[in-house]
Amino acid sequence: MENQSASIPMNDDSFAIAKWVWQNLVPKSGQSQTVQGELLRCVEKLAWEAQTNGNVNWELQFEMLLRFLEETLCNEPHFEAETKRAIQRDTTRLRQYRRPYTDQDLYDRLTEYVVAYCRLHPQLIPKPHDPSLTR
Repeated sequence: MENQSASIPMNDDSFAIAKWVWQNLVPKSGQSQTVQGELLRCVEKLAWEAQTNGNVNWELQFEMLLRFLEETLCNEPHFEAETKRAIQRDTTRLRQYRRPYTDQDLYDRLTEYVVAYCRLHPQLIPKPHDPSLTR
């Protein structure tokens, strides 16, 4: 269940931050009510589809997840240009859904970018529900 009254606890452990976001901001089903939770949910949904299903269910919904992830991270003014290029390289690779990316390294990198975003924005940012997104 989402914890809307809190801010993300910041410490030096990226894994602990990602775990907190997952446990507190990503619901069991449906969209997160926060930008931070939705970013991590996107990474996990994309990883699950590629690694578990070989992207056989890929359709517009996954492109929507990928677009939200890429646009939110790449529009972060505090990220350096090289970081934004790296995010774009990873998201461009994921768009090649007919060749699913199943290694964990790319998803770990994207999770690190999400954690970096959370470090910049520990106060929860509300995310309006998108009725067109059903994944």
